[in-house]
Amino acid sequence: MNVADWISGWARQRGARPAIHFEGAVWSYRRLADAVNAGAADLAGRGVQIGDRVALLGYNSPHYLAALFACARLGVIAVPLNWRLAPPEHDYILANSGARLLLASADLAGLAKRLETPGARVLLEGVSPGWERLDWSAGGASAPAVVEAGDTPLLLVYTSGTTGRPKGALLSHRALWVNAVNSAHAHDLISTDQVLTNLPLFHVGGLNIQTLPALHAGAQVTLHRQFDPAATLRDIAAKRPTLFLMVPATMAALINHPEWRSADLSSLRVAMAGASTIPLALIRAFHERAVPVGQIYGATETAPIAAYLRAEDAFAHAGSAGLPTVGGDLRIEAGGEPAAPGVRGEILVRGANLMNGYWQNAAATQEALRDGWFHTGDVGHLDEDGYLFIDDRMGDVIISGGENIYPAELENVLADCAELAEVAVVGRADAKWGQVPMVVAVPRAGSDINEADVRSLFEGKVARFKWPKHVQFKDALPRNAMGKVLKYLLRDDE
Repeated sequence: MNVADWISGWARQRGARPAIHFEGAVWSYRRLADAVNAGAADLAGRGVQIGDRVALLGYNSPHYLAALFACARLGVIAVPLNWRLAPPEHDYILANSGARLLLASADLAGLAKRLETPGARVLLEGVSPGWERLDWSAGGASAPAVVEAGDTPLLLVYTSGTTGRPKGALLSHRALWVNAVNSAHAHDLISTDQVLTNLPLFHVGGLNIQTLPALHAGAQVTLHRQFDPAATLRDIAAKRPTLFLMVPATMAALINHPEWRSADLSSLRVAMAGASTIPLALIRAFHERAVPVGQIYGATETAPIAAYLRAEDAFAHAGSAGLPTVGGDLRIEAGGEPAAPGVRGEILVRGANLMNGYWQNAAATQEALRDGWFHTGDVGHLDEDGYLFIDDRMGDVIISGGENIYPAELENVLADCAELAEVAVVGRADAKWGQVPMVVAVPRAGSDINEADVRSLFEGKVARFKWPKHVQFKDALPRNAMGKVLKYLLRDDE
């Protein structure tokens, strides 16, 4: 079992069939297979071996996917990098993963050159002349034999934890194959489908919910370099996709676009939504245009599909995350026991789509994976018919525009400020982004620190999308008898 076989298999079956549409170019399955083979040969020639880590830094492109499948062919572990992160955040991931190579697109060369890459060589793939080229598009290379993979890790995807330091979740070839099967069940995905992808491929959502499953099924993918609402509406009308994936922020951007009401959405069999709970107002706007809004529930650690709401259930169960996957299991646990319908508790997931564990973090792995169940840290409940509803997060994660922002990371930055006696970061509701970070701070006596001063503390330390949008000053933070800050009171006191 090797994920790269998906591409070579379809190249044998239907080599001329379009696989990827990208900025006016069409990559057939044969062209993609040639790029994968050439890429694998190139990486092997540079000494990359099974188990090595290769970091990927780039906007969405066919080259990005070719690099991922080339890694798969060799049994190499790909490490997708979020190009929105600040250099110190990238530096930690590169050092922690022990990446041997950093493969960057030329349009992100400036960022790549700023990164510290101990033991890793920076390679810039061929987007524009003048950079060191990895010309994987010509084909004809003698690629190394395909590695029998199975439980061999393919993806090392970093997801932040409550300590503020990101953890790397290892996803195997088997997990991605099972996830592709789950996606086929969720979407009724077949080779005649066309998928529109504009969410970033460095997230398991953009990569694994529809994009890789579409290539597993021999379908077509229209790939956008980045999300743009006008380009999205234009290509829904022109390319006629049947499937499409959104997060609340992109849903809102489409609905608020001037062309929303006149846009031709008739090709969409279902528009899937994920990344967090979806406001009913956003769902209704699509339903009013006769587009069913399905939902995907999961996490990086579940590859991510753990539950889904299919198109046929979308109108009757709006707001639900659907039913557990056909081949997996999901339960709500309250007080260590399975919860009755309607009772809130922690969501637990079991199945072959689960991660192998966290990279070099046995303690975190043991905490998250217990008796075959992944403990998500999310709070939810099942209704009488078994449909899942997401109620809250057990942790303090803030989901802003589909991105996870962890308060502990921001609180660690604020802890270095001598003018602040106490700080806490919580999520505040936002019409555009769903949530945004808010700092609640207690200044030290005599300090005249202001909101702008607090925001400036994050300059160059964390990505700008994580910066707090609001700052409140208080005389004291509410705490319980054990001294723990009662963040729910701060969230309620916006």
